[in-house]
Amino acid sequence: MKMENAMVGFQYCFNQEGQLRHRETQEAFVFNYHRGEYKRNHQRYQALGQVITEHVYRLLEGECHLQRVYIPLDAKENEPKSLFFMSPGALDNPKGLVVLIQDQGVIRAGQWSRKLIVHSGLEQGSQIPFIKKALGDSCGVIVMNPNDNFLEIKVEEEYHTDLQNTSTNCPSPVDPEGKEFFRIPKRCSSTPEEHVRYIWDHFVSKCEARHVAVIAHGYGGLVFVDLLLHRRQEVQSKVYAAAFIDSLHNMWHQVLDKKTQEWIQRHCRKWVLSSRPIDRPVTFVKVDCPQVSAGTQSHESAPWICLQSVFRFFTRALKAKNKVPFSRAVIVTRSKSKQGLTRAAFGGFSPF
Repeated sequence: MKMENAMVGFQYCFNQEGQLRHRETQEAFVFNYHRGEYKRNHQRYQALGQVITEHVYRLLEGECHLQRVYIPLDAKENEPKSLFFMSPGALDNPKGLVVLIQDQGVIRAGQWSRKLIVHSGLEQGSQIPFIKKALGDSCGVIVMNPNDNFLEIKVEEEYHTDLQNTSTNCPSPVDPEGKEFFRIPKRCSSTPEEHVRYIWDHFVSKCEARHVAVIAHGYGGLVFVDLLLHRRQEVQSKVYAAAFIDSLHNMWHQVLDKKTQEWIQRHCRKWVLSSRPIDRPVTFVKVDCPQVSAGTQSHESAPWICLQSVFRFFTRALKAKNKVPFSRAVIVTRSKSKQGLTRAAFGGFSPF
């Protein structure tokens, strides 16, 4: 209710098509609402972003029927907590599990791009179409929240020195009004890498699903490769396919052993920004896995455009994993016996 009131305060709402529109004029969001006042407009945009985050959270719970899971599991009552979303029974689902890891920045669970949500709508900018597709395929879903790393508290001037003395490692960001925030790290989730590793250790690694697929966008790809570096055997035994969408990972900067490089080559695919039609092969001098065109040169739009291609890749990868070599007993006939002698005479190859 509080967030719905906030949407009313902005005079914006999402229509039935999931597009953000002004309640009265039905016009799209305009950043430069206060002409010539960048700080004020930026503050307004940041506040709208927080409202969108809570709105998407509600959609994940209400429309996708996901559940919030707070971490760390042993957190004290007043301790800052991070959270992620998981479908009911995801860890016991024998059909499989799809894990979503977003890019870095201000976006939170359920979003690929805030900018795209604001200007193009929830269908293109949120992770909801991916979640619905996975659920429709009877898979469990885990939506990571790797950017939820700090609890931010506005610093009153009289307390600034005291708070600064409590932690020298946390920078104090400044809001558009010039006021400082004090950042309190969330234990086990103070970085995207730590967040993903914790969820892997306490949830994904313990799931019964033998078929785990990962979708990683931008920095999310680097985070997944970091997980692969630290949990190599576990990840390789559970994950049958990983889709990198305009990923920032780099196997030459993230030192990988030969077996891990071979695993990435066999089980991963990368969709790269390109003007070529989607799924067309795109080659570079150095590649760590098969690369195809994302069908766009827009980083924000890439996940939405690649949705169907990603799930087709998962379908083929799963069929390849489950494929059992077919063999049957050979019935030797008189003609077969003669043909075998003929092949032997020609070095194993039949001239017929």
